[in-house]
Amino acid sequence: MNCRQFNSISLEEILLSLGHLPTKQNEKEAWYLNPFANESQASFKIHKSLNYWYLFSEGIGGNNTAFMKKYLNASVNEVLVWAESQNFSSFQQQSISNQKLENLSKNYEIIETKNVQHPALLEYLNHRKVKDQIKFLKEIHYRMNDKNYFGIGFKNDSGGYEIRNKYSKICLGKKDISTIKNSSNSLRIFEGFFDFLSFKNVENFLEKEPADYLILNSVSMISKIKNSLENYENIELYFDNDDAGNRAVEMIRNENQNAEDCRVLYSDFKDLNDWMIHKNPSNERQEKQRRR
Repeated sequence: MNCRQFNSISLEEILLSLGHLPTKQNEKEAWYLNPFANESQASFKIHKSLNYWYLFSEGIGGNNTAFMKKYLNASVNEVLVWAESQNFSSFQQQSISNQKLENLSKNYEIIETKNVQHPALLEYLNHRKVKDQIKFLKEIHYRMNDKNYFGIGFKNDSGGYEIRNKYSKICLGKKDISTIKNSSNSLRIFEGFFDFLSFKNVENFLEKEPADYLILNSVSMISKIKNSLENYENIELYFDNDDAGNRAVEMIRNENQNAEDCRVLYSDFKDLNDWMIHKNPSNERQEKQRRR
C-alpha cells in the first residue's frame, strides 16, 4: 500500500478501527472528540467528501497519512506498514472500483469448499473450544500468490469468506457482515464469528432461546447495520472488552434503547471466545459431572 491508496480509505473507518466514534454527524461532516488528547467538547472535524480532517483546538489538519503520523508518532513508512496489517473494507472496494471489470483478476482462487475435516483445522477448532459448532463452517482450500492454502471459512452476506487458521486471518472476497435469521424478535450482535460460535456453545446453559444473529466480522462494519436493528424488540451486544468495543456499544445503545450490553458475562476477558477457552462454566459443570 502506498500513500495515495491509504489516503483513499475512509477516515471514518480508520477512526472506528481505533475505537473513535462521532459525537454528531450529517451527510457532509462528522465531529469527534480530539483523538490525540482528552477533551469534553468535540473539536475534530471530518469533511466527508474530501476525506480531510481538521482539529480546531490545535489548528492543524490533513489527510489520512498526516493523521496516522501524529496518532502513532511514526514515520510515513511505519504508517504504511500499520495500514497493511489492517483490513479496511473501503480500501477493498476502492481497489475494485478503480479497475475495469474486463481486466479485473482475482489475487486468489477458491479451489475447494467442503465440510471441515482436515485434522489441523479440527485441532484448531478444538483449541478455540468451538468444535461443536462445526455446522456453521466450511473448509476452504484456496490459491494465492501461486501458493495453496486452507483454512476455516465463515460465509458473509456478500458471498465472501472470513478465513481463519492457526496462522492466518484474512477475508476472501468482499468484506461484509453475516446474518443468520430465525424469524425472531430478538437480535444478538457479535464482533467476530468465533464469539458467535462460542455463544452457541453456551446458549442452552444460559437458558437463552435461539434468536436472529448478526456477526460484524469487523467492528469497522458497524456503520452498515444501522437500518437492520429497527424491527427488533430486544438487542443483545457481545463486543470485545476494548476501546473499539466500548464505543461500538455506546453507538448502538445511543440509537436503540432496547439494546443491552451483555459483556458482563465475560468482563474479565478479552472477548467471548477468550472466556470460552479459559473460564466457560458450562465446561466446568460437565467436567464435574464426568468425575462423579
